[in-house]
Amino acid sequence: MTLRAYLAKRVIYTVILVAFVIVLNWIIFEAMPGVSGNLYAVLGQSRIPPGAFERQVALYGLDQPPLTRFVDYVRNMLTFNFGIGIQSNLPVATEMISTGKLYNTLLLLGTSTVFSLVIGTVIGILTSRRRGSTSDNFWVTSSLTTFSLPSFFIGILLIFIFSVALNWFPAGGTHPNSWDVASQDLRPGLIQQYLIQMQYLFLPALTLTIISYGGFLLLTRATMMEALSEDYILTARAKGLSERAVLFKHAFRNASLPVITNAALSFGFILTGAIITETIFNWPGLGLWLYNAIFYKDFPVMQALFYIIALSVIAANFISDILYGIVDPRIRYE
Repeated sequence: MTLRAYLAKRVIYTVILVAFVIVLNWIIFEAMPGVSGNLYAVLGQSRIPPGAFERQVALYGLDQPPLTRFVDYVRNMLTFNFGIGIQSNLPVATEMISTGKLYNTLLLLGTSTVFSLVIGTVIGILTSRRRGSTSDNFWVTSSLTTFSLPSFFIGILLIFIFSVALNWFPAGGTHPNSWDVASQDLRPGLIQQYLIQMQYLFLPALTLTIISYGGFLLLTRATMMEALSEDYILTARAKGLSERAVLFKHAFRNASLPVITNAALSFGFILTGAIITETIFNWPGLGLWLYNAIFYKDFPVMQALFYIIALSVIAANFISDILYGIVDPRIRYE
């Protein structure tokens, strides 16, 4: 099968999977009870103005038959028009972008994912050539420990050490509270603003990096040890190649396929937001938004985020399948 035929086949499968996700996402929230009751509670129960409840019901299409609601829902999902949020009474897509929630999550999860991928992969490659050594035992033990610890424990520990005890970094938020009331002219310059925001980013990004790098390290180490036992590695060393060339250019290239899959899935889950970490550090991203939406029963927000998460994971799997053939020429598209 040629690459073009394989791509066409994967695109068809992806379209079918997206259609399945759309239908399942609608069924889940359609089966959830309490939409009308939640609207009633939001509007103030006994103090609802005349006609207000009916207008809200019409706004969310709850007065329409199920088939009409489903057609409108499919149209909205395909056009990324996710409707009006119950809590904010704003369009979900507008609130996601204009308030900085999407940017904050991409900044936090993107930074931590890149650092954990690089750190875990490099250490995994270096420890694989010294199996059983002191450094190997140290990194394996530490990665297993940090990978097993809950994120809220590491986050609270880092806040206590770096924020409470040492007062080096702020405990939460994305910027000082004074910026919310000060005009743009009274704020520091752009470079200084960027440096200050990096201070607020440090602790939540460090928390996610600590709990994530261990998975990449253990996976890279396991695949590298298998690759280093192959005959072509012995041949490469017999040719006089440096150990660095043997590890990174020969062994890791053939051992990188599971790492690529894991990395693609990690980037695919970026838009989920780190719910626990964002909550602990009061980081206004998609994770904290989803957390509040669950407690507030803001069904349009939950429905939109679940749909976006599913699309991100599907796209990540599609990209990783394509990258297989680029990284490893031995892959045949079947």
